[in-house]
Amino acid sequence: MSSLDIIVKAYDIRGVYPDEIDEEIVEKIGWAFADFTAAGRMVVGHDMRLSSDSLVRAFIKGVTQRGDDVIDIGLASTDMLYFASGKYKSPGAMFTASHNPPEFNGIKMCLANAAPVGEGTGLQEIKALAEREVFSPVLSKGVVTRGDVIDAFAEHVRSFVDPNNFLPLRIVIDCGNGMGGLVVPKVFDSLPFEVTPLYFELDGSFPNHPADPLQPENLRDLRDTLQRVGADVGLAFDGDADRVFLIDDRARPLSGSTTTSLVAKGILAHNPREKVIHNLICSRSVPEVIRECGGEPIRSRVGHSLIKEQMAETGAIFAGEHSGHYYFRDNYRADSGLIAALLILEQICLSGQSLSELRVPVERYHASGEVNFRVNDQKAVLDKVAEHCSDGELDYLDGVTVSYPNWWFNLRPSNTEPVVRLNLEANSPVLLDEKLPEIMSLLQEC
Repeated sequence: MSSLDIIVKAYDIRGVYPDEIDEEIVEKIGWAFADFTAAGRMVVGHDMRLSSDSLVRAFIKGVTQRGDDVIDIGLASTDMLYFASGKYKSPGAMFTASHNPPEFNGIKMCLANAAPVGEGTGLQEIKALAEREVFSPVLSKGVVTRGDVIDAFAEHVRSFVDPNNFLPLRIVIDCGNGMGGLVVPKVFDSLPFEVTPLYFELDGSFPNHPADPLQPENLRDLRDTLQRVGADVGLAFDGDADRVFLIDDRARPLSGSTTTSLVAKGILAHNPREKVIHNLICSRSVPEVIRECGGEPIRSRVGHSLIKEQMAETGAIFAGEHSGHYYFRDNYRADSGLIAALLILEQICLSGQSLSELRVPVERYHASGEVNFRVNDQKAVLDKVAEHCSDGELDYLDGVTVSYPNWWFNLRPSNTEPVVRLNLEANSPVLLDEKLPEIMSLLQEC
């Protein structure tokens, strides 16, 4: 197995530095990405990880040796890089490992206007180009220029709301020492909120807690601070600040499904009859809310490249994933936690309700959360479960989804490890407590 086999994932490039990803291999990837896009110019940004500066220099060397120019935007969040890709109408490369531990680094790539690069949309071709031992010479090297886009990006994020609707809410924001510490002040400083900041200092060693707010233990400081200061809302951003997780005024986290429903409500209030995409592990309440708000729900597979493609095909105005990614048509179909956060803050202000009240109508079912099982044969496991549940309604859009009138579950294989992922939802906690052990027991027998 080559180094590239290890670090090229389904949607990005990621590995441990320097054991799996290093300057030599990144220089080759830079040359290969420039060769694949043949655009003549690309945008490059990076997060605050300790290895990012060195890896970016190597990547830019590869790009310019290929003869392409580089617009280096420096420190950036991933959604800021996507914005720059749209602004400059150029491919982009963001150096980040998102929520992974400090020893990891990686690259998220996109084509011009933030179009996705992933499995089936160019990543394997880039890998094949990078595996070549000899690169073709070019007549002249590319030129590197500095691009300063943060102010334009902050203005773009605020354009999704009317700041005149905002009230002086008290908000606690935990950036986890990630890139939110750079972009959040730029977006929020001109807004009438009273912000209590947590861990805004950029530090790739993550000294306070991992920058992974999907894990409840990493929300502890946010919840404690919100309760101590009596804030209305808490926001937590992951390491590259493209995802946001919210807690309400009672310090209770919102699921990705609840956030998707609330953002969809806000958007459809001003854009009725638009299409809204939700991935298939979102709650049943999500398509219900979309229909009730006059929108058309579209169900999708899990994964950002797939969702961005489906948005382009359908013209959907918004898409939400249960994992905390929220995509906007007017944001080059790219995801942005900052935009999602502002849209929900606007709803709180317009409704006159607290977030704990606002969430009640869209939270209708009881979910297991994602449960992972290590297995030897993913397909055999899915086949066995489908056979066991043949009395339900089955579909195979992504893994297998089994639906009954009062409960349903999805079981899908991981793209990167020998794991299957279970998400189960029921109409009542009693039914959830009955059905979850039944399916888990079946999986444990595999």
